[in-house]
Amino acid sequence: MSERKPDLQRLFITGILTLLPIWLTWVVVKFVFTMLSEASAPFIGPTLANISRVTHAPWVAEPWVISAVALLATVLFVLFTGFMARRVVGQTLLRHFEATIKRVPLANTIYGSARQLLNILQTKPDGTQRVVLINFPNRQMKTLGFVTRVIREKGTDRELAAVYVPTTPNPTSGYLEIVPVEDITPTDWTVDQAMSFIISGGAVSPDEIPFRTAKELTEDQDFLKP
Repeated sequence: MSERKPDLQRLFITGILTLLPIWLTWVVVKFVFTMLSEASAPFIGPTLANISRVTHAPWVAEPWVISAVALLATVLFVLFTGFMARRVVGQTLLRHFEATIKRVPLANTIYGSARQLLNILQTKPDGTQRVVLINFPNRQMKTLGFVTRVIREKGTDRELAAVYVPTTPNPTSGYLEIVPVEDITPTDWTVDQAMSFIISGGAVSPDEIPFRTAKELTEDQDFLKP
């Protein structure tokens, strides 16, 4: 019995490690698919209901059919938007849309902030590494974040980094931290690597990452000196 217990433990751990990436993938895919299908379902549903009545095919108005067609329609719309954004006509329409949004106070703030964040994450930083680690919730633990801006403390002129910390496995939600630049740990990770790390719950990542800041390394060395 004592020999069988370790075998069961190993089997259980192997099963968990096998199912974990599948579960994480399902969570992310389900979130994206649900979001995309719900975006166009209000338009697709009535259309399919009318088709069902005309063709006398009740299965056309089934919820799963509506969700599938709504998802397909949304994906096609996103692809069409990307295609148009690369053309002069699409860029002109986008500029007109942004000019209209700027006239609406609340919408201007939300759209402008979201657009600026995406532009920042898509471009290479200058001076400060984009992907960093910050202390959370204490110095023995770190969390991954993206530096979006470097500002200065009033009165002391000390550099402070605005760090966006996304949540796992959905990086579209998160929170903002203002951290002294000397208290952040720069990494050599790209934004794509960081996103893979976050979405996978840490399962997908490079083999190495710096953990301590230069200040922490100096303090540790001074502490270890005789």
